[in-house]
Amino acid sequence: MPLLDENTRKQVKAELAELESPVNLAVFTQTFECQYCAETRQLSEEIADLSDQISVDVYNFVNDKEKADQYGIDKIPAIAVVGAQDYGVRFFGIPSGYEFMSLLDSIRTVSAGRVDLMPETLAFLDGLKEPLHIQVFVTPT
Repeated sequence: MPLLDENTRKQVKAELAELESPVNLAVFTQTFECQYCAETRQLSEEIADLSDQISVDVYNFVNDKEKADQYGIDKIPAIAVVGAQDYGVRFFGIPSGYEFMSLLDSIRTVSAGRVDLMPETLAFLDGLKEPLHIQVFVTPT
C-alpha cells in the first residue's frame, strides 16, 4: 500500500519538476528492518518514482558497513541525499510530517548544487577555519 496518496503524489511531482541535476537517495536499513526502516525505504522509492532525476540505492547497514562509513551513517533508518557531490545532507529516522518538506527541499537544493543564503551568511561560512558539524534534532510532539 502506498504511503503517499494521489493528491500528495501530484504535489510532490510538481515540487520536483524543475530539478537541475540528478540526485541519489542512499537509504540505509538492515535485513531485519528497524522501526520505520521499511517505511523510510518505501517513501524514498515512492519519491524517486515521481522524478526521472532521482534514484535510490538501498544499503544494508550491517553488510554494507563500508558504504555506511563512507556516508557517515551510524544509525538507521537513514537517507544520504547526494548530488554531483556529497554535501553531507543526512536524514536519520523517517522524514514524515514537517521533515517530509525538509527532505524535498534538500533534494531540490542538492540538485541545484547551491544554497540560497544571504551574502553575510556566505561570507561568515567562507571565514570558518575548521569544519563545522551541524545537527538539527526534531521530535514529533
